[in-house]
Amino acid sequence: MVTALLFARLREQAGTNSETLPMIEGETILDMYRRLRGLHPMLEPDTSLIRPARHEEFAAWAEPVADGDEIAFLPPVSGGLDDLVDVTREPIDIGQTEAAVSHPGAGAVVSFSGIVRDNNRGESVTHLEYEAYEPMARSELRRIAAEVAAHWPGTRVAVLHRIGRLEIGDASVVISVSSPHRAAAFEGCRHVIERIKETVPIWKREYAGSGEVWIEGPTAHPAGDPTR
Repeated sequence: MVTALLFARLREQAGTNSETLPMIEGETILDMYRRLRGLHPMLEPDTSLIRPARHEEFAAWAEPVADGDEIAFLPPVSGGLDDLVDVTREPIDIGQTEAAVSHPGAGAVVSFSGIVRDNNRGESVTHLEYEAYEPMARSELRRIAAEVAAHWPGTRVAVLHRIGRLEIGDASVVISVSSPHRAAAFEGCRHVIERIKETVPIWKREYAGSGEVWIEGPTAHPAGDPTR
């Protein structure tokens, strides 16, 4: 048998603070939660908004469940630091993301900052503007964070991407990944930034010496009304 514990909003959605389930061989924590939702359909369907824990230690969704396990399903805490994955118009820095992923079991924290520079494509740059399809961008960022947690068990991910006008020297994106081991932290951090470039709907408008352009991958496209 395995025991599921539910807290705060999840407890209210299920109408109970615990459920005992028969163990199924080969089942993961994610499988267990889906089975729990079968019993309590009002439970939160978006697992990126939940953190699982096994025997009072944070766990990954892909970890297998063992007989006698006690699995807790936790919504974000009131401070939100365990779920710092967002798109924002406010200034961002690595201190925010590192604080979000640091904990006593983290043997390594790897961080990355993308900084607005004063040149690109052989031209001077005065500033940038980032535009996003915000709901989808947030959803994609959470999905990427979940990919890291599933592929490198024990990792925690925080990522902030700024939108709006950014000046030279501003941080456009900051990422921190913590892990018990440095290799997973390095690999997880690289995975996040590479996937952001591939799938997150955020676009960069560059203000350069020759005019305004949209940067799409390696290609620059003129910005503004083409009939002007």
